[in-house]
Amino acid sequence: MKRSASMHTAVVRQTRPICCVSARPLALCQGGPNGRLPAFDLPQHGRGIFQFRRFEHQSFASALPDQCSREALSEPIEMIADSSGERMLRIRWEDGLESEYLYFWLRDHCRCKECFHPDTKQRLLDTFSISTDIKPAQAKIHGRCLVIDWANDGHCSSYDTEWLRRTGHPETSREVNGYPQVHLWGQEIRDDPPIMAYKDIMDSDAGVKDWTGLIRRFGFSYVDGCPPTPSATQALLERIAFIRATHYGSFWDFTSDLSSKDTAYTTLALPAHTDTTYFTDPCGLQMFHLLSHTAGAGGASLLVDGFKAAATLRLEAPAAYDVLSTVRVPAHASGNEGVSIQPVRAFPVLNHDPETERLVQVRWNNDDRGTLYGDQRRVEEWYLAARKWADVLRRGGSEYWEQLRPGRALIFDNWRVLHGRSAFMGKRRMCGGYINHDDFISRYRITNLGRAKVLETI
Repeated sequence: MKRSASMHTAVVRQTRPICCVSARPLALCQGGPNGRLPAFDLPQHGRGIFQFRRFEHQSFASALPDQCSREALSEPIEMIADSSGERMLRIRWEDGLESEYLYFWLRDHCRCKECFHPDTKQRLLDTFSISTDIKPAQAKIHGRCLVIDWANDGHCSSYDTEWLRRTGHPETSREVNGYPQVHLWGQEIRDDPPIMAYKDIMDSDAGVKDWTGLIRRFGFSYVDGCPPTPSATQALLERIAFIRATHYGSFWDFTSDLSSKDTAYTTLALPAHTDTTYFTDPCGLQMFHLLSHTAGAGGASLLVDGFKAAATLRLEAPAAYDVLSTVRVPAHASGNEGVSIQPVRAFPVLNHDPETERLVQVRWNNDDRGTLYGDQRRVEEWYLAARKWADVLRRGGSEYWEQLRPGRALIFDNWRVLHGRSAFMGKRRMCGGYINHDDFISRYRITNLGRAKVLETI
């Protein structure tokens, strides 16, 4: 399936020739003595040819951010050039990649304390006060920074070259953007499931780092040694973020008494599904902890890696994958009196990042599906595709079954991992709750990458 990708502000182009700038006037595509170009002055007329000067204004240097004042061992920029006709600055990196940066975009993204609040990390500059014909008077390389004097307003901006490189080539910053390599799995995960110790998580953020890393990589994790009480389980969940309240409440402590009109509150078997497909923003993480199961049997828990199932479907039936990625399916929650929750619009089963086409969310709950409207031929295509999808989910190789027990909490990514259970007899007491997906990713990134690294992406 082909999807359109939005344009990045910093665009990589390889097709157009670059008129590079030298320390020697009028020398094209040659660097200085070390092959690098330290600074240029914009000409009054013409395009693409600049005369470079070394950065020498000490008073100006003292106002630069710390990262600019430190001299780098090597300059990552090999060439800077002006694209006057397109109002862009063109950079060739030392590995040969090239990027273009709109002048207006560069001025809008100045990170000095006048333009960007150092504490709140919010923009202070009025974007629309910037002249539409903004242009540099001079550009310089200083340490690991690109420094620009602006001709229109006399302002000086500095840009960390690593940050510039990432914005020009966002595919190189996958990890920082919260997209680590994931481990796809089937029933074989039973031999070595991801497990954390309750004490490690509660004792330090290093434990939270490892825990969120496991969840991000595998889509789920067990936590062993959790006291079988609601208070201990809630404290565990809140180590990641605050609990999301829904029409079921915030933190749950429930039995199969139909106190909420949902099949989850019965003893019935539940097929593999994701929760809250009826929300515009489905819940991100979900935790279950079996506190007790008396006078009965059954109730094994089912997990299915939705990303693995989607990869299988795409390989075996690409047309079905396309249908499930494009046909929008209504959903609702209407069992409780006074409640009928429906998303602001219908969503497909498989949802992708519109820029990278990467699968980011599975929304599958046939029990909560609403009425399918529209072209009945398209509806038939959806039924056929959904049948293939259900077949992949129900294969023995896809299903991971495990009997939960008191003292072992289960947490999983509701955007990726489907869950279910077998029917059971007796009385089970469960507790758990939801966390927003954005809050989970925030906690993952801060603990695994560090706040400083994360802030470089904003």
